[in-house]
Amino acid sequence: MSIEDEIAAIEKEIRDTPYNKATSHHIGKLKAKIAKLRDELQKRASAKGGGEGYSVKKSGHATVTLVGFPSVGKSTLLNQLTGAKSEIGAYEFTTLDVIPGVLEHNGAIIQILDVPGLVRGAASGRGRGKEVIAVVRNSDLVVFVLDVFQTQHYEVLKQELYDAGVRLDATPPDVVIKKKDRGGISISATQDLDIPDNLIKTILGEYKIHNAHVLIRDNIGIDELIDVIMGNRVYIPSVVVINKVDLADEETLRKCREKFPDALFIAANEGKNVEAVKDLIYNSLDFIRVFLKPQGEAADMDEPLIITKGSTVGDVCDHLHRDFRDKFRYAQIWGNSAKHPGQRAGLDHVLVDGDILTVIIQK
Repeated sequence: MSIEDEIAAIEKEIRDTPYNKATSHHIGKLKAKIAKLRDELQKRASAKGGGEGYSVKKSGHATVTLVGFPSVGKSTLLNQLTGAKSEIGAYEFTTLDVIPGVLEHNGAIIQILDVPGLVRGAASGRGRGKEVIAVVRNSDLVVFVLDVFQTQHYEVLKQELYDAGVRLDATPPDVVIKKKDRGGISISATQDLDIPDNLIKTILGEYKIHNAHVLIRDNIGIDELIDVIMGNRVYIPSVVVINKVDLADEETLRKCREKFPDALFIAANEGKNVEAVKDLIYNSLDFIRVFLKPQGEAADMDEPLIITKGSTVGDVCDHLHRDFRDKFRYAQIWGNSAKHPGQRAGLDHVLVDGDILTVIIQK
C-alpha cells in the first residue's frame, strides 16, 4: 500500500468514527499517524524533485504570495499591482516559474510573488506543488486569488496548504515541550483543557516522547498538540480576492458575497479595485510608520521608517545600526504612544503608527 493509500484509509476511518470520550484516544492516534505520513510524503516529494523549491530571495519590508488555481488571473493582478511582466494566457500552467514584482505603497516596499497555480494534490508534489508551497511557507501574507465562477477552489487550496503544514490566520499554540532523560510525562496547564492528560501522553507516545515536561497555556486540541510536536508548521495571515467579476451576473456575485463577506471583488484585466487590493495587502501586513527626528532638527515626514506592529524603540535601534542598542541613552517620542509630547522612553517602549522618534546615543 502506498503512503497516499494509507493516508486515504486513515482519513476515511477518522470520518467514519464518531468523536466522543470513548473514541478520543483512537482518533488521536490516527491523527498523529496521518501527520507523520504526510510529513514523510512531502520529504519524498522533495527528494525526488531534487530540492526544496524555487529559490526566491526575499526583499523589501514583506513578501506576499498570490495563491490560486491555474488561470484565475494571478499574473494579470501582479502586473496591475507592480508592473512586473508575467506571461498571461487563457490556459493552464502559463506561469512556470516564480515571477517577482515590487509594490511600493504608503512608504512600504512589498515583494509580491506570482507562483504556478496550485492544484489538488499539491501538498503531495503534484503540479510543482512542493516548489510552490515552499515559496508560500516563506511568505508574510497569502493572497488567495479566486475565479468568481469557481470559488469552490478556496477550500481545496486551504486544505492543500494545511496538509503542507501551513496554518492560515492562526497563532502558534502556547505550548512548550521540554524533553527529559527520565521521569515520564508531566503536564502543567494554566487553564482547564478539553483534551485530557492521558490523551496528551498517548499522542506524545506516538512520536516516541516518553519523558518530558509539557507546559500548556492554551486550550489546545489534538491537531494543535500534533502541530507543536511536529515543529515544522508556519503561521501566515491570508486574504481573499475574487477576480473576473466583470464577467459575472448579479446572482453569481450575490452568492459570492454571501460566501465570502470579507473578500475583495476585482476585475484585474480592467484594473478595477486594484488600488483597494494594495490597501488590503498593506493593512493585512500590520505595518506601522515611524518618522525619525534627528536631535534638534525637524522630523523627516516624507520617508517614514516602516516596521511591524508591536515593534519597540529597541527594534528601531537594531534596524538603524548595530551599535545603536549598545550606545543607547534614551529616546524621545511624539505621537499616540507618548503620554506627552517629547516623552522620554527606553528601549522597551512600544511604538504605534505615526509616532515621531528621536534616538539619543552616546557619542
